[in-house]
Amino acid sequence: MCCSSWSLFLPLLLLVVSIPCFPPCVSSSIGSYHVNKNKNNQAPPNNMDPSEAETLFNIMDSMSSDHTWRISFPNPCNSASSWPGIECKPGQNDKLLHVSRLDFGSPPNPSCKTTATFPSQVFTLPYLQSLFFFHCFTQTKTNISLPLLSHPSNASSLQQLSLRSNPALVGPIPSQISSLHSLQILTLSQNRLAGRIPVEIFSLNSLVHLDLSYNLLTGPIPPQLGSLRNLAGLDLSYNSLSGSIPDTIGQMGLLQKFDLSSNFLVGNIPDSIEKLNSLVFMALSSNRLGGKFPQGLAKLQSLQYFIMDDNPMFIPLPEEFGKLMKLQELRVANSGYSGTIPTSFSHLTNLSTLSLQNNRLTGEIPEGFGSLSHIYHLNLSRNMLAGIVPFNSIFLERLGRNLDLSGNPGLCLSPTEAYGVKIGVSVCGTNRTVSTIQPFSKSVAPSRLCKSLFLLCSILCTSVLALHHISFSA
Repeated sequence: MCCSSWSLFLPLLLLVVSIPCFPPCVSSSIGSYHVNKNKNNQAPPNNMDPSEAETLFNIMDSMSSDHTWRISFPNPCNSASSWPGIECKPGQNDKLLHVSRLDFGSPPNPSCKTTATFPSQVFTLPYLQSLFFFHCFTQTKTNISLPLLSHPSNASSLQQLSLRSNPALVGPIPSQISSLHSLQILTLSQNRLAGRIPVEIFSLNSLVHLDLSYNLLTGPIPPQLGSLRNLAGLDLSYNSLSGSIPDTIGQMGLLQKFDLSSNFLVGNIPDSIEKLNSLVFMALSSNRLGGKFPQGLAKLQSLQYFIMDDNPMFIPLPEEFGKLMKLQELRVANSGYSGTIPTSFSHLTNLSTLSLQNNRLTGEIPEGFGSLSHIYHLNLSRNMLAGIVPFNSIFLERLGRNLDLSGNPGLCLSPTEAYGVKIGVSVCGTNRTVSTIQPFSKSVAPSRLCKSLFLLCSILCTSVLALHHISFSA
């Protein structure tokens, strides 16, 4: 079964998939995009500029052997003979068709040769707005390269660049990427890019989504990050970034998703984060963060997901978490938290997942936890909690195997609630342990599903909204 927050994701997913084939939707008839009629209701153009067509054929010949492109598709933008993975649109000041989108790697788009290398010529296509390479560069090592443009405006049309799951894409992120000054979405995820994040990226003031996750990036996060004032989504997770989280993060007032998980970051969460009043999702797991939380943590009233497992915090759990009334998932496992569980956590009526396992928590489980009607996944295992479990049989049966209280020798279950309930703790006053069905040792799997759904929705929705704007502003 999925987590209860699925009920929140489902309408959003349905909304995304119901939008009629704006990018990134793909269709075999994609070449007819926006070329049926012009503004004067006249027949659309059906020819390309010869130099642009030649550039396109050179790119296709170097990238894909699916067809003999010049012979099979002599008029790439003509709706009667267009190939999958291409979109075209008429020029505003001429009577020609121009390439506005190229897709490689995922069916039904053109597949990539094993010898394919990154085609820098794509940046010379003057009307290109969206460029996608998915699982395309898999065997022959290649780098992202940009040509020396005679006029910077030649690259000004590109608004979305996505290179995902390309294990042979290596080397640094080129600083010249800053010449693509109209970029709104930059996705360079699940490649093998290395080196430091070039500060020039942070001059791309139109960016609304930046994803550099799952690479081999090193060095600190540049403080120039704060100049991306329009950014809604930032994902730098699963790299080897070091140093502290820059205080300039507080300048990104439109930020909704913030993921720095699985790096080597140290220090505190900066106090300036309290200014991110649009923040919905924050993930900082598997770093080396420690010390105190920001004093203004309770100001993050839009926050729904706070994921910060596996950090050496070694402090009491902050009471301020109990003031984040929209919080649905709180994960702070394996981080050395001490003291009692704040009773304010019982006020989190929207909470569906709470993971506090493998800390040093003491005292009793707050009685109010039994009234959390949306809770679906609760893991308090491997602490030093004691006392009677304050859950009735209805609560226990509802959570079932999604409840883990094991590893707390001082906890016991009331005899009146023990009948038919199998959660792995002793019955009070006896040596009998109710443990026929053991709970999960960790609460990772369902919660990761929640996170994946959220990331998918966030990426899709950010992309759809941005590209919906692109489609109608073009």
